Amino acid sequence: MTGIRGVAGQVALVTGGASGIGECCARLLAGRGATVVVADVNFARAEQVAQSIGGHATRLDITDDRRIAHEIANVEKQIGPLEIGVLSAGVAQVPTRTEDYQMSDWDRIIDIDLRGAYLSAAAIGNSMCRRGRGSIVMIGSTAGLRSVPLHAYGPAKAAVIAMTANLAAEWGRSGVRVNCVSPGYTLTPMLQGMIERGERDPSIMEGDSALGRLVEADDVARAVGFLISDEASAITGVNIPVEAGWLSATSWHTYGGLPPAR
Repeated sequence: MTGIRGVAGQVALVTGGASGIGECCARLLAGRGATVVVADVNFARAEQVAQSIGGHATRLDITDDRRIAHEIANVEKQIGPLEIGVLSAGVAQVPTRTEDYQMSDWDRIIDIDLRGAYLSAAAIGNSMCRRGRGSIVMIGSTAGLRSVPLHAYGPAKAAVIAMTANLAAEWGRSGVRVNCVSPGYTLTPMLQGMIERGERDPSIMEGDSALGRLVEADDVARAVGFLISDEASAITGVNIPVEAGWLSATSWHTYGGLPPAR
């Protein structure tokens, strides 16, 4: 693939880059000429992905506030200053009624999906600010934009979307852009596992979208690729849903559902 201005030759770090959306983002950025660091708590899988794209791998636990800044600094010392950060690391939640939901599970999701996102952004973004340039893309979710029975995951992702605007405002004068992509139901290995375990019904998810399909991880990666490129040089603090029209379509159930194809 040909390089895109603002991507080719730059060092990019992708958290959660060993699988799913993160892996697709890592592959897209490598294909566009970036030097990609695949960062994941699953170091063995991160190494496999990194080797397949000619990149680098590092073990990164985004919940370890005592180590994450050190690990980011070590990446920059060994590979080069980061100009791109894609923060894709996270965990999902099974829909659960409040009386059945264990606080230990709630704490785990908030720790990874919200606190971990903040720690990652701070470690990467503060370093970028000192150099006066950089682009960060957070991965939110449409669960952060609507009422859903995900009492930890939804609020965590809503907070990530809000955090995006906060950091964009703080770091903008330092030359750092911060944006967010919020996927809808995306056919990642995580969602595929939920489908196979009977925790999600793909026909319902497809039927609730305007386009009548699930999102592919590549769909999300292409939106990320746009936001980190110079084509989006005047865009910061925004959230772009990539959800096959789920946000537009769900309210049509009140009126009898979506019309069939013409």
